[in-house]
Amino acid sequence: EDPPPPPTSALPRQFTEEKFGQAEKTELDAHFENLLARADSTKNWTEKILRQTEVLLQPNPSARVEEFLYEKLDRKVPSRVTNGELLAQYMAEAASELGPSTPYGECAARRPRGGGPLLFLTPLRDFLEGDWKTISKERRLLHNRRLDLDACKARLKKAKAAEAKATTVPDFQETRPRNYILSASASAVSAEQELRVAQTEFDRQAEVTRLLLEGISSTHVNHLRCLHEFVKSQTTYYAQCYRHMLDLQKQLGRCGRRFPGTFVGTTEPASPPLSSTSPTTAAATMPVVPSVAGLAPPGEAALCLEEVAPPASGTRKARVLYDYEAADSSELALLADELITVYSLPGMDPDWLIGERGNKKGKVPVTYLELLS
Repeated sequence: EDPPPPPTSALPRQFTEEKFGQAEKTELDAHFENLLARADSTKNWTEKILRQTEVLLQPNPSARVEEFLYEKLDRKVPSRVTNGELLAQYMAEAASELGPSTPYGECAARRPRGGGPLLFLTPLRDFLEGDWKTISKERRLLHNRRLDLDACKARLKKAKAAEAKATTVPDFQETRPRNYILSASASAVSAEQELRVAQTEFDRQAEVTRLLLEGISSTHVNHLRCLHEFVKSQTTYYAQCYRHMLDLQKQLGRCGRRFPGTFVGTTEPASPPLSSTSPTTAAATMPVVPSVAGLAPPGEAALCLEEVAPPASGTRKARVLYDYEAADSSELALLADELITVYSLPGMDPDWLIGERGNKKGKVPVTYLELLS
């Protein structure tokens, strides 16, 4: 029959003596310590990244608290209109109320929606609420098993010392009855049995905890995969936003032509730097066609594409990143992944290039292109 486990009171005593350096402590191997350190780092950084991502996606602290409470109560969070959606709603209502004959009524706001935040936040929350709680529970259990083991070691050490003193010191043998010596020997045997049981339980718990800690590697891979999907979805979202803004700008330009004096200056779409090559750099490295007599700078007069000829050498190939619908006859419609030839014109807006595909040519936005070497 196995000896009874050490009394619970031995654990706080062992813990206190270790803190004051009055008891020996079983040290874990270096690999296990590294696993523990990596797990702690993963937990700390996951908490920080999750918290800051939530702040980025929902800047309103009151809304974050409300969402947290709904989540803890296992209730569905009520749908909430974002600031962008509220602005779009106001613009649509203004267009409806003022009528189609006004500039407001001519232009309708678009509502691009972001996707994918939950793809990134969910695994972070799952790790903190699930895997990490399991790891923490097993680590606490391992800590108690280690305290049990060290307490058994301390008791065995004392029992061995008492047995040796009872059997080897003559004066001690004369002053103590024989049954005391037998009791000291029995205590040493019992302490050895308790130590073997404690060592077995500690080794078993250490193996369970080690397997959980090694599983952190798969957690890292999962988080990285979800981050990749999140970035991909956000890229799609902002590309959609950009296309909607271009469409809106073109609609506003048509409003300007229908309602003279509404806008001041050019309504040519400006392209933010979405591609890896900035528009200014791209235009600076593009071959420039010599000036054509009678060709006015873009934006001041219609572009006479029939008079524009590509340079004899130095044209570049470009791959189209997104579909693009030409706003007028001076622009070239694009299809994603097709290859076209591009070059620049003197005084041309650096956000635009001249593109050719077969016998068709026209202006194309730089941000829709990947220039090939």
